[in-house]
Amino acid sequence: MGSMAKTDENKNYKVIAENRRARFDYAIEDDLEVGIVLEGSEVKSLRVNSANIAESYAAVEDGELWLVNGYIAPYEQAKTFGHEERRRRKLLCSKKELARLWNDTQRKGMTIVPLVLYFNHRGIAKMKVGIAKGKKVHDKRADTAKKDWNRQKQRLLKQQG
Repeated sequence: MGSMAKTDENKNYKVIAENRRARFDYAIEDDLEVGIVLEGSEVKSLRVNSANIAESYAAVEDGELWLVNGYIAPYEQAKTFGHEERRRRKLLCSKKELARLWNDTQRKGMTIVPLVLYFNHRGIAKMKVGIAKGKKVHDKRADTAKKDWNRQKQRLLKQQG
């Protein structure tokens, strides 16, 4: 009975788009859930799961947080009142969070990277952004080596067990 309530609660939760390269290209120090201002046709398009945030980034401009170059496919049924696919979209967060993001981006090499675009359990479109530092090539190599070693370790443990 308890498990039924759990699944019932999360039936609206759905990942729309994920930036898989973000964790490879950046060292993510912190993440934050933000709202996103969308038009009706954009929400409908997201419901049928067509978006891409891989080449996008977030920036603080004029005291507001913006998603730049995020792609939401056009919604076929909204021909007259359609939306621009790559338009800048406003991201919503508190003034305190915005001030923190702005301060972090002023530090050397820090950037705001969109990680995941999803519908939360209430069915509202949200985005998780990460405060990240760009990785150098040698950092990426070290990460890859570490992953390979962990994989080998698991294999060895499995063989011995």
